[in-house]
Amino acid sequence: MLIIATILCVAVLAATVLMKRARDRDLLERHSITPEDLHRLLASHDDLALFDVRHPLDLLANSVVIPGARRVAPEEVMANPALIPREQDTVVYCTCPSDKTSRVVLRRALARGFLRTKFLKGGLEAWQAKGYPVERYDQTFHLSSTDAAPSR
Repeated sequence: MLIIATILCVAVLAATVLMKRARDRDLLERHSITPEDLHRLLASHDDLALFDVRHPLDLLANSVVIPGARRVAPEEVMANPALIPREQDTVVYCTCPSDKTSRVVLRRALARGFLRTKFLKGGLEAWQAKGYPVERYDQTFHLSSTDAAPSR
């Protein structure tokens, strides 16, 4: 009897985990955009907010951004999600494997009700692989968020 109860508990737990993963995958799919779709959207949509949320070392290694993108360190967005406009179509991108940083920022934005936010599938690398334009990023930035913190 104990074996059957254990098997049932494991089965319920496994089913719950699989359902949550499927729900997360569906949510991410609905809130993602391909480089091709973003390129078309940028050409036809003046009111799109675009954010480069790469980590500073990634920006240092590849100091270009998609034209019109605003550079915001991921730590800043996590500390202050209001940096992303709630009532405006918004796209975030990074260069992490599997878009990890963009997905984290997206999840935080969605949890706070920022439902018009998407992440760029494949990030900056996918954008550049399609031959879409980039521009040099020559503004000063800090290599860590602690460097940017005001002294007290």
